[in-house]
Amino acid sequence: MGSEGERYRIDTGRQILPIPPEVYSGTILYDAKDPDATYPPIRPLRPPAGAPNVLIVLLDDVGFGASSAFGGPVDTPTAERLAGGGLKYTRFHTTALCSPTRAALLTGRNHHRVGMGGITELATSSPGYSSVRPDTCAPLAEILTLNGYATAHVGKCHEVPIWETSPAGPFERWPSPGNGFEYFYGFVGGETDQWYPTLHEGTRRVEPWGTPEEGYHLTEDLAARAIAWVRQQKALTPDKPFFLYFAPGATHAPHHVPREWADRYRGLFDDGWDALRERIFERQKQLGVIPENAELTRRHEVIPAWEDMDEALLPVLRRQMENYAGFLAHTDHQVGRVVDAIEELGSLDDTLVYYIIGDNGASAEGTLQGTFNELINLNGMPEIETPEFLTSQLDKLGGPESSPHYAVGWAHAMDTPYQWTKQIASHWGGTRNGTIVHWPHGFAAHGELRHQFHHVIDIVPTVLEAAHLPAPSMVKGVRQDPFDGVDMTYTFDDAEAPDRHVTQYFEMFGNRGIYHKGWCAVTKHRTPWQTVGAAGVAFDDDVWELYDCTSDWTQSDDLSKEHPDRLHELQRLFLIEATRNNVLPLDDRVFERVLPGISGKPRLVPGNRQVLLPGMGGLLEMHIVNWRNRSWSLTAQVDIPSDLAAGASGVILSLGGHAGGWAFYLKEGRVTFCYNLFGIHRTHIRGDQPVPPGTRQLRIEFAYDGGGLGKGGDVTLLVDGATVGSGRIERTEPLGFGYEYTDVGRDSQSTVTPDYPRGDNAFNGRIHWVQIDVGDDDHGHLVDPTDVVRVAVYRQ
Repeated sequence: MGSEGERYRIDTGRQILPIPPEVYSGTILYDAKDPDATYPPIRPLRPPAGAPNVLIVLLDDVGFGASSAFGGPVDTPTAERLAGGGLKYTRFHTTALCSPTRAALLTGRNHHRVGMGGITELATSSPGYSSVRPDTCAPLAEILTLNGYATAHVGKCHEVPIWETSPAGPFERWPSPGNGFEYFYGFVGGETDQWYPTLHEGTRRVEPWGTPEEGYHLTEDLAARAIAWVRQQKALTPDKPFFLYFAPGATHAPHHVPREWADRYRGLFDDGWDALRERIFERQKQLGVIPENAELTRRHEVIPAWEDMDEALLPVLRRQMENYAGFLAHTDHQVGRVVDAIEELGSLDDTLVYYIIGDNGASAEGTLQGTFNELINLNGMPEIETPEFLTSQLDKLGGPESSPHYAVGWAHAMDTPYQWTKQIASHWGGTRNGTIVHWPHGFAAHGELRHQFHHVIDIVPTVLEAAHLPAPSMVKGVRQDPFDGVDMTYTFDDAEAPDRHVTQYFEMFGNRGIYHKGWCAVTKHRTPWQTVGAAGVAFDDDVWELYDCTSDWTQSDDLSKEHPDRLHELQRLFLIEATRNNVLPLDDRVFERVLPGISGKPRLVPGNRQVLLPGMGGLLEMHIVNWRNRSWSLTAQVDIPSDLAAGASGVILSLGGHAGGWAFYLKEGRVTFCYNLFGIHRTHIRGDQPVPPGTRQLRIEFAYDGGGLGKGGDVTLLVDGATVGSGRIERTEPLGFGYEYTDVGRDSQSTVTPDYPRGDNAFNGRIHWVQIDVGDDDHGHLVDPTDVVRVAVYRQ
């Protein structure tokens, strides 16, 4: 790490970023040929000598008990290999949810302190929940870039405020440039389709290189991009260390994986999740990742026993777990490709690797029976999927036509030996994630366990210490807040070192807890698979539990009645930490936080009208005026060429994709509206005759039934104000279609309607404009072109 004198000189020179340039103070001579007219050479910015490369791998939605490195049933040889040459941390913690964990990891501050008390879609105007990282908390990538590192983020970014995610920006909080990374390739949002992802390179939308039929899969693509970046960086600037943040969307739902990977696990889970928990628990003891005296926590009564599941559903449930296991194994293999590439460059021994196996516990958002389309439960309509339907789709599960998620019982098993799952920040099942650190040139220990208590906020201080860099006092003119995390290097060569991270609060959706010097007080407030509606319990009525975590590793023995005074002390400490970190006011709302009018977050599209123009693309549903659960209309002014003998065809506007959405288009000249209800049922409503050539106004009107969310409505199709077709949609999706692109003039690769093959649906006429009106009573009337918002039109 260098001598104290070296550290002192480094600190004083690098606490203010960007590093102030040296100013020449010598004599200015007239002629550059004069022997005395010399200046110091320009020196490229580099970190201090000995600064390592840094690779941080963050998987998504993997429980403590999933990976074979921590006793789980899924083969993860890359994790085991790195652990064999490094250290396994058995008491490492996350925040219980993705956006908050990622914000905490990248800043070294508690998630509410950087505005990320929930996912970005549920942001509110409260400081702890705004999703807006304050400039006083510069992220690690920015600090390292300003100290001379090459930096890249490949994979998932779920930290951009949703009103800043459109092609219009602003981009201050995108990975590049806002979060300090020099390069970004991946997706912005909570999830994406692994077969048909929504991708960006920098801030520019890009298309996947191929289709599933051609061999495309997102995780494989991300690994290839990471490898290409690190090879180029080392080839061009071999003396410059890199920081690569590799964050695949796996294994977040949808659980998409090539069939051959799922087939590797065929039959291994036939005896169900209760038996699987027992096997994992014994294996964990054998590996030493839990102590011999640890107790396996009970399965709560709200999680069904395997023997109580419908016999007809068992083949579906088994395949869900086989599919998930294949997904995790496939992901670990892609991580291995990246590690292998770094090793081939001769750089692995000089690379500080963090392999964090999950950004929270396993996800229980897939309902008690699992789902063929995870958007169904997220929209609060799980009753749509009957056992008969799930059985009929069994052969498609995991493939491009599905968007699957496994049952709650499997998630609970993947969090063995702990209680509960993702979202439940009170218990270790939601927050304890197996983590591996590998750095051969940084410490001598290998193949050992570390049991010190740590949290994801500890990574930034550790990386800076390893790189001989100080915590900056000022970044780009803004004074910086101190880090909340502690440096973990004290554990690298000392397995018995006493804990230095002694206090940590946890909170998510009202589920909350506090850890302090071996004790923890916790309370579960709401259940994760209840995605819509209030928790139904007042915060003051929550029941708190108390655990001695020095002797009770798994939170299995509640001591609240034996030690009421200690419980009260910890409850007060939680309130102190909550106040200090912007946790208050507690917020257990879900649907209300989606709505800008209630939550206080900005609307990207204000008002009840929006005009879209040809050439516009790369839009998500959140970039479109809010038309849900209300009446709306869409009007398009188009030119139909006279030489189209078979009639005009192609998509005018679509929202969503194969898992749910709608499309407005022409097929064989007839105007058509297709509503895709979760991929289960598609309703087609068509005009009764082809649209004549010339300049035409095509219009759809949807008259919502009202009376709540997700109701149906009547559809009317019009050409130049005259009705040409009508029909009815019996149910609608109340909340969202996911992260599919919206384009004017074509459908996405993940198509809404089977009327067109994927990628073969561009409109063959000319679109002047498309206008969406919500709450519009002007049914059946032409839209005056002068009433359309006038902006520059890109001509097709």
